[in-house]
Amino acid sequence: MGFESNLNKIDNLTKETMFKNNFKIALRYLMKNKLYSILNIMGLALGIAAFVIISLYVSYERSYDHFDGSSQVYRIFMDYKIGDTFSPGDAQTYNLSGPTFKKEFPEIIEQVRLFRLDKVTFVHGEKVMEQHNGALADATYFDIFNTSLIAGNLTDFEKPNTIILTQSLADKIFGDQQAIGKRISVYDGSEATLEVVGLVNDIADNTHFKTTYFISFSTMNTWASKFGNEEPNWRANNFFTYIKLDPNVDVAALREKIKNTDFEDDPDERHNIEALTDIHLYSNKPYEAEANGSISRIRFLSAIAFIILVLSWLNYVNLATAKSLERSREVGIRKVAGAHRYQLIFQSFGESLLLNVFAILVGLGMVFLLLPLFNQFVGKELILGLSNFSTIIPFLLFILAGTLLSGIYPAVVISGFSPLRALKGKIRVAKGGIGIRKVLITVQFMATAILIIGTLVVSKQIDYLREQPIGAELSNVVALKSELLGNVRDSLIIQKADVLQAELLQLPFVKNVSRTRTYPGDGYDNLSSTVGIIYPDGIERPQQLFYIYGAQPEYFDLLDIKILAGKPFFKNTEEREDIVINETFARIMGYQNAQEIIGKSVKFWGSTSTISGVMEDYHHFGLKEQIAPLIISSYKGMKTILVKFDDTNTSITGMEQHLDELSSKWKEIFPNSTLKYTFLDQKFEAQYREDKQFGQAFQLFTGLAIFIAGLGLFGLTSYTILQRKKEIGIRKVSGASVLQILTLLNKDFLKLVIIAFLVAVPISWYIMTQWLQEFAYKTTLSWWVFAIAGLAALSIALLSVSFQAIKAAMANPINSLKTE
Repeated sequence: MGFESNLNKIDNLTKETMFKNNFKIALRYLMKNKLYSILNIMGLALGIAAFVIISLYVSYERSYDHFDGSSQVYRIFMDYKIGDTFSPGDAQTYNLSGPTFKKEFPEIIEQVRLFRLDKVTFVHGEKVMEQHNGALADATYFDIFNTSLIAGNLTDFEKPNTIILTQSLADKIFGDQQAIGKRISVYDGSEATLEVVGLVNDIADNTHFKTTYFISFSTMNTWASKFGNEEPNWRANNFFTYIKLDPNVDVAALREKIKNTDFEDDPDERHNIEALTDIHLYSNKPYEAEANGSISRIRFLSAIAFIILVLSWLNYVNLATAKSLERSREVGIRKVAGAHRYQLIFQSFGESLLLNVFAILVGLGMVFLLLPLFNQFVGKELILGLSNFSTIIPFLLFILAGTLLSGIYPAVVISGFSPLRALKGKIRVAKGGIGIRKVLITVQFMATAILIIGTLVVSKQIDYLREQPIGAELSNVVALKSELLGNVRDSLIIQKADVLQAELLQLPFVKNVSRTRTYPGDGYDNLSSTVGIIYPDGIERPQQLFYIYGAQPEYFDLLDIKILAGKPFFKNTEEREDIVINETFARIMGYQNAQEIIGKSVKFWGSTSTISGVMEDYHHFGLKEQIAPLIISSYKGMKTILVKFDDTNTSITGMEQHLDELSSKWKEIFPNSTLKYTFLDQKFEAQYREDKQFGQAFQLFTGLAIFIAGLGLFGLTSYTILQRKKEIGIRKVSGASVLQILTLLNKDFLKLVIIAFLVAVPISWYIMTQWLQEFAYKTTLSWWVFAIAGLAALSIALLSVSFQAIKAAMANPINSLKTE
């Protein structure tokens, strides 16, 4: 027993010594070959850093509305019948939808209604502040969305004129004072005085319905000047409705039951449901709570992350196998000295693992350094830490698995060298090995070509969206919005608004002024929509969806919206209201000649309107959506005042002076009010912010992929030149020029790049065609996009190969011929 124990100790000691020696040899080798080590570590680190950053972003986007019990929560939305089929038409439902469905369907445990308050003004003492993202809500919100009060009593929230604040908003309003029991004034067109009955922690950003305060739903019955004391009805659908289902419910069967109901007595619309967790990435309906994300962008970024990481591994494999030829004599000596193949594999694999560990550490360091910049870029608060470690474990395991696999092939290649040929320096890798490396480099450049084509198409589409005429002129136009702090009669507001409008027109830099409810780029916020209209021929078209808002006659001149026939609002009385329609609406009514429809009447909302003008189509919602049938009616309120500046002083300083003078005039007439302004061209372009960010991210990560692919080709070039060292020397002695040597070495690689490009073209054409389907108005896949991508791939290959090739072609041939 003692003898066997000593043998085990000796064996363990031998293994430990061997491990230490292998580690020292690996470390010494990496330190000796600094360029090789740096190239490999940087290539892998860049790939890992890009992969981790994109993975964090993708995980965050996919985490929207995930909480304990979220799988049981669904949103009710409206489908509208267009022709013979129903299509998703509205993210909002009726006041009665939630309570009725809970009563009629036992599968529904609870329901909550939310009425969106995009912006209100809070007044507490001398403190006045505008606050975005709030809602009127049923008390059941806190059960359905798994949110608990940190102070206060939820029972009190069932009473009218009560409010629950997030902790950060309470701190802004009350500072260090106790918030519970305090009363605050809230203005949104009129005043309501509310009592604070509860506090909650700040709502997470990764939710599609962001809120900073909740006003009790019953307040709607007392906030008469805003809501009109109307009983719940099936007329206005402007409520977000969510339901919580029993865990054992057959969702598909319930969905069919809901779709087949008609509580609102309208066969041309129906209710439908969608999973709460699907809303952010899969829903893009009119009247969404916010601009949602896009599953196609997430898939694109995921594919880019995967491609970059795989390219970095392929790059490492190419460099490692190329470098293995320099170690052939070392391998021969070790084999002659008695080393087994598994020991050589272990040694080589250990070096690979050590290098990859360094690369992972450097890559994670890059993530910590670059993540704050990336957060500014995408407008998120992504973090890499223990709090979200569990969400990225699958990605880290993927990196680890790839690291292990990428080290196996070079280890097997090195350990397979014949000791005799290795000692003589006559190592020739089998054709199979050469073929594998050619496949690897072809795959690298195929992926690179696809990314280059994708980058060009995305940039071309974004430029198209930004440069395409929209049918309205938004430059030098500012939108002024205000909240009047005090109970002012509507008639007095209109009188003062008329005075303000006249005063603004007297300013020397003001070209035009108009009041309106909304404007191009303002989204759906201040638009009304409905189905059901009686056309001039007297036939009702209940399935036609159209949008409507109000504006003054000056609105069309101010925005340079062309009137094709008639004129805007030539007469408005109690018996008759004139409207302007767009040419899309005229065509739907069956009129190709705009002049023919002037003076004809249409009926909707129980009243008759006369068409006084037909305007040229303009893109109210941007070019991502088709132009919809649109009606503009006469408007006297002051929801928004548009001011058009002249072109004499459009510098930053000049604009600031203009805005100061506008503010002074405003305060003279409405001294007790707030004032905010928005430049229309900036607001309109903001619709494309996420697309622009996506395009910039595409460019950034494509640049990384190009760099990594270049390193891979650099590695394969090094390998080839080592293999053909003597051939190059012989050719030079025989009179070959440097250009001929360069052509010889570049020829094979360029063939691979051309093959990669030919494979990449149909793949990228299909992918980008699918992506462009998201846009109603899109650019074309021009031939020059593919030509530029092909030239770029060839240029990258030439640059990567030529550095090594020129060095080999200009070397003294004697040095390569004198050793055997």
